Amino acid sequence: MASALGAALLSACLSNTSSPSTSATPGPAAPAPHASAAAPATSQHFSACRQFFAAGEPPAIAPQPKLRDLCFDAFAILHNGNTRTPLFVAQRLNKTLVADADEKRTNKFYADARLPRAERAELNDYKRSGYSRGHMAPAADMPTAQAMAQSFSLANMVPQSIKQNSGPWAQIEKGTRRYAARAKGDVYVITGPVFDAQPATVGDNRVAVPTYLYKLVYDASSNRAWAHWQANRDDERVSPPISYAELVKRTGMELLPGVQPQ
Repeated sequence: MASALGAALLSACLSNTSSPSTSATPGPAAPAPHASAAAPATSQHFSACRQFFAAGEPPAIAPQPKLRDLCFDAFAILHNGNTRTPLFVAQRLNKTLVADADEKRTNKFYADARLPRAERAELNDYKRSGYSRGHMAPAADMPTAQAMAQSFSLANMVPQSIKQNSGPWAQIEKGTRRYAARAKGDVYVITGPVFDAQPATVGDNRVAVPTYLYKLVYDASSNRAWAHWQANRDDERVSPPISYAELVKRTGMELLPGVQPQ
């Protein structure tokens, strides 16, 4: 896919607004903390959760309006207030963390009050939308009860094809866990949506619907990286992985700036 398409998709995802520009690293000042017990007690800056990024380096994203760093117990999110979805979600998996990921699924979705109301999705946005609330950091990856609860923040969701979410995408998530359970060390995973220039939306808050979803897997021990690239539609099947270089072309984002994967 041509690099021009990736640039167009990224431009749509990071459209200009009247809000002041913020940088992904360090992040903006923390909004008010969420009142729920699920809310993490960490800073809103990626400097507080660099363990989720290969070589401790978050993706290289140019400063844009309405981008906010969110640190959780088991993952980190760069949230895009323009689309009211993640721009990307980062995780670190390994044999021990996967073995610990046996928590009971809570299914208690919540709007993340750490985000300004005008920049976040609300529960009503997904009702009768025809889409799943699709986790970017999967609930099944969570190693503790609190991390499980946090994974149901709508900041971690995109409107996802129902059949894609429960079928091929679930297979990709399961396959990623299986790989991490066999790996010699840490495996870094970055997951995110890609939008058309004029994406469809759901709900009163106009939560953007992705055209594609990707999941990048980087094995730090072998220095190998690959990515899954899936159309966000019901008839999509699990497609062959693509290279990291191809993912960079398609998204226009350097997702592993701290390393040079094979």
